[in-house]
Amino acid sequence: MKLYNSESRTIEDFKSRVEGVVDMYTCGPTVYHFAHVGNLRSYIMEDVLQRTLEYVGYKVNRVMNITDVGHLQSDGDTGEDKMLKGAERENKTVMEIAKQYTDAFKNDCERLNIRWPETVVPATGCIDEYIKIISRLIDNGFAYLSNGNVYFDSSKLKDYYRFGNQGKEDLAVGVRESVEEDLGKKNKNDFVLWFTKSKFENHALKWDSPWGVGYPGWHIECSGISHKYLGEYLDIHCGGVDNKFPHHTNEIAQTESFVGHKWCNYWFHVEHLNDKAGKMSKSKGDFLTLSKVDEMGYSPMVYRFFCLQSHYRKQLVFSEEAINSAKSAYQKLIKRISSLKNEGKEIDNQIFSEYKEKFKSAVEKDLNTALALSVVFDVLKLETNDDTKIALIKDFDYVLGLDFDKALENNEVVVDSSVDSDFEAYINEMIEKRRLAKANKDYKTADEIRNELKEKNVELIDTPQGTTFKIIS
Repeated sequence: MKLYNSESRTIEDFKSRVEGVVDMYTCGPTVYHFAHVGNLRSYIMEDVLQRTLEYVGYKVNRVMNITDVGHLQSDGDTGEDKMLKGAERENKTVMEIAKQYTDAFKNDCERLNIRWPETVVPATGCIDEYIKIISRLIDNGFAYLSNGNVYFDSSKLKDYYRFGNQGKEDLAVGVRESVEEDLGKKNKNDFVLWFTKSKFENHALKWDSPWGVGYPGWHIECSGISHKYLGEYLDIHCGGVDNKFPHHTNEIAQTESFVGHKWCNYWFHVEHLNDKAGKMSKSKGDFLTLSKVDEMGYSPMVYRFFCLQSHYRKQLVFSEEAINSAKSAYQKLIKRISSLKNEGKEIDNQIFSEYKEKFKSAVEKDLNTALALSVVFDVLKLETNDDTKIALIKDFDYVLGLDFDKALENNEVVVDSSVDSDFEAYINEMIEKRRLAKANKDYKTADEIRNELKEKNVELIDTPQGTTFKIIS
C-alpha cells in the first residue's frame, strides 16, 4: 500500500511500526456548532483510509478527540473562544453545547456511513495528561512561564516546521484565522501550552494546575489524548489540510520534545472543499451542513459518492452542477446494482480474483477512490453471472460504504430526499387512475400503471387503508 506523507511530501510505501497493526489518530471536531460538509469530507476520507487498511489486512486502533474546551483562533489568546461563543449564542452552558453538537456530529457520521472510532475522547477528560506533559517539557527546558502562561520554546528545535519550506518570518505568530503579537512570548513561533492569564475574564472551564487555575492550549489536547491511548508512537495522524499549521506543527514539536524521539511516521491531510466563494468556513456565517444538503434533495450517500469521485488531495468544488452530476451517476449505479439477482450459480473465481485485485490496486494507490469506482462500473458490465457480480460488489463496499448491500437486498436506498411537488401530484394522479381501473376490473391497465411508475423509481404499496408510495433506486 502506498500513501502520500505530508511530512516528506512524497508518496511512500506504507509500513506500520508493528506488523499487522496500525495506530491511527484523527483530529476531531470543535463541538460549538454543526459540522459543515467541508469538515465532513475529511472524516469521509479518513473513514475510507481506515476501511482500506482493514481491507488489505491491518487491524486499526483509531482514536479521535472531541474539542470541548476553549478553542481560540490563535495562540496569542486572540479571536473568540468558540465554545463560549456557542454557549452564548444558544443560552446554554458550554457542556450542554458540547453534548448537543457531539451528538449532532455523531448523527452526521452515521448518515454518511462514517464508522465511529473505537476510542473517542473529549478534551476535558484528559487534563491530568496535559499537566504531566507540560511539567516534563518545563523540566527539560522546552517550555517556560511568562505573564502567568506556559509557552513552548520553539527556539529549542532545529526543525520546527515539517510540512513545507516556510521561513521564520513567514510563520509569524502561528495563527488559525487572525494574527496578533503576544508579548508574553520569547519567540514569534512559541505557543501556549497552558493559560492562567486569559483575555477572556468569563472563560467557562478552568482547572487547578501547578501554574495556577487555568485551561489547556488547543494543541496540547491532541498530543495528550494520543499519548494516553496510543502510546509514544503513532503510525498515521489524520486531519484537514488547514491543520498542518499551526496545529499539527505544534503537536509534533511538543510531543517529540516530550517523548524524546520521532513520534508519527505518516501524516494524512485531506484538501479543502470549496464553494463558489472559496473555502467553506463557519466563520463566514451561513455554512452548508449535511442537513441543508439533504433538504436540497441530495441524500448523505450522494454526498459521500460525490467526495469519492475526487482524490482526497485535490480541492473539490461544491456546486449545483457537480452535485447533480454525482446524484445522477449514483442513481444509475444503485439502480443497476439493485437489478442483480441471486441465481444460485457458482462464483467465477477467476473473474472474482481479477477484479478484486484491480479494486485493491486502486485503493492501495494513495486511496484512488475514483479509479476504484470505475472498477465497480466495469464489474456491472461484465459478461458473467449475477452471483459473481454480487460477490464483488459486496466486497468493494466494505471500503466504499455506499449502501450497495441495501440495493442488493432491494431495500430502499434514499438518493433523492425530496419529491418535487409536480412529480408528487403526478404520482397521486396515477394512483387514482389505477384505483379506478381496479374498481372496473381492468387489471391490465392497473398493472401498466404500476409498471410505468416503477420505471420512474416509484414503488406502490397497497394497504387496507389505500395505496401509498415510496421512491426507490
